[in-house]
Amino acid sequence: PASRLESNNWVCIKPGAIHGIDPGVVLKSKFGLPFFNTSRWTFASLTADPEGVADNIVDYIARFSPNIRDVFDGFRMNDLIADLQKSERLYLIVKEFAAVDLHPQVVTGHDMGYIFEELIRKFAESNNAQAGDHFTPREVIALMVDLLFANADDELTKPGTVRTIYDPAAGTGGMLSTAYDHLIDMNPSARPVLYGQEINARSYAMCKSDMIIKGQDVDNVYLGDTLVDDGHSGRKFDFLLSNPPFGVEWKTQQKAVTDEHEQRGHAGRFGPGLPRVSDGSLLFLMHLISKMQPVRNGEGGSRLAIVLNGSPLFTGGAGSGESNIRQWIIENDYLDAIVALPTDMFYNTGISTYIWLLDNNKPADRKGKVQLINAAEMYGKMRKSLGSKRKELRAEDIRKIVELYANFDYEPGDTETPSISKVMEGQEFGYQTITVERPLQLSFHVHKESSELILALKALRCVKDLGQILVGHAADAA
Repeated sequence: PASRLESNNWVCIKPGAIHGIDPGVVLKSKFGLPFFNTSRWTFASLTADPEGVADNIVDYIARFSPNIRDVFDGFRMNDLIADLQKSERLYLIVKEFAAVDLHPQVVTGHDMGYIFEELIRKFAESNNAQAGDHFTPREVIALMVDLLFANADDELTKPGTVRTIYDPAAGTGGMLSTAYDHLIDMNPSARPVLYGQEINARSYAMCKSDMIIKGQDVDNVYLGDTLVDDGHSGRKFDFLLSNPPFGVEWKTQQKAVTDEHEQRGHAGRFGPGLPRVSDGSLLFLMHLISKMQPVRNGEGGSRLAIVLNGSPLFTGGAGSGESNIRQWIIENDYLDAIVALPTDMFYNTGISTYIWLLDNNKPADRKGKVQLINAAEMYGKMRKSLGSKRKELRAEDIRKIVELYANFDYEPGDTETPSISKVMEGQEFGYQTITVERPLQLSFHVHKESSELILALKALRCVKDLGQILVGHAADAA
């Protein structure tokens, strides 16, 4: 809420002290404020003018610095203010917020983050039909983050560790927020730096709000279409994670994506190939790979986790765009593991989903290999369904999956118990489609039954003496 924003940073500038100078420039450069408000209003003073509260709060919002004003635009705050004023509820709500002390000394940033996440969860539950568009179940994110950090414990627990984390389809920021919290839990002195991009203005506003609460650079979250307008062009990141839309066509982005593929090749993001236009999931995966840190002298590199449906795994035969992309990923030894999740895990779909883990600097024992983990039966049933979501990963399920991954075990299984972990050589996933052609060989024998079937065909009734010919052949055959 705006009352939280106003409590963070106060700087008093006397009228006329910076006459002729944009106060925003002074505030940002001199005081190092990430954002600011130059309005004369506070929530306390807003309540002193019940009749003018609508106009005054609009003025209050308009005087926030441009780098966070788009948060209010994303929430369509002016329309909301007008609706609340019309229903005579605006002043009551402003008065309630003015009575709540949200100063950081009273409500810490950590606690404010939990409050925000709870509001997001409530919002998602009340919009089940569309929840999957912007909300990934928290336990799925927790598993992704645990897997992402599984091989990096030593480097992440060093004092003052700085790591960049990126999500190109950030939604409300759930993945970034969970990764941030997990890293801080591992190492309280760590400094996670979060980056994201989101195409939906409302989800973007929620994500940016969360970044403000966490004290992140608000300019690190970008509003726009990742596939055609990369808001972090040229940047590389240490950890990358995402849940891009399942099975969404990329027809509106087709020209820009195809141009980049054809003109820039592997110097761009989509060099390996293009998937069919009905599903753009693999485009997001290639985009993420292009954002991985380079490996130099065995040092550096990045780890990546992404949730996909079955289409990127199985669609497209040898030589297709999808197959060429998969081939490029495996031959470059990027693919580390694939985890099959239970069905009915997401709010807007019950289909099978998979977590892909990629690493461009694998440990020696994992080089050239891909681990497959079958977690399809590791779940608990929810007491109450939320949309299509009927199952959830329990804490013990997440521990088991992470343990299987960390141990890098091969469990062959048997006819009674299917394997839950396999380790394969990358080359075992390769195949070729071979078309075997041979002459068409047909034989036809004339007898009484086949003659009757032929004579019954309307198209052949016009053939002169056909019946006598067939009867003659049938007699010869006998």
